[in-house]
Amino acid sequence: MTMWIQIILVVGVVVVGLFLTRPSGRDSHLALRRLFLAAFVVVAIGSIIFPQWLTWVANLVGVGRGTDLLLYGFVLSFLIYVSTTYRRNVQLDRKLTRLARELALAEARIEDATNRQDDPN
Repeated sequence: MTMWIQIILVVGVVVVGLFLTRPSGRDSHLALRRLFLAAFVVVAIGSIIFPQWLTWVANLVGVGRGTDLLLYGFVLSFLIYVSTTYRRNVQLDRKLTRLARELALAEARIEDATNRQDDPN
């Protein structure tokens, strides 16, 4: 029974890895993202096939159990994700504000130009 869950988990990790490496509309840092994702897939598959390896690494770095090390890794990953998402949202908000200002000024210029043409003076 253990073998089936390992196969399912490995296939799931590979499918998610392939899905996440698809090109998107914005491909900046794509190579770096693919390298990190490939490393993640290799480590995840290794942890699934050889779970004692994770416990060995945990003991090596001073953590009691492999599951604790995995939890700490997920917490760190989540914090990095939240941080980068927050920074990206701040940048997008700034761009959106700048765009809204430019649009408002352009509309005001157009309205001013049409009012001058309609004015008989």
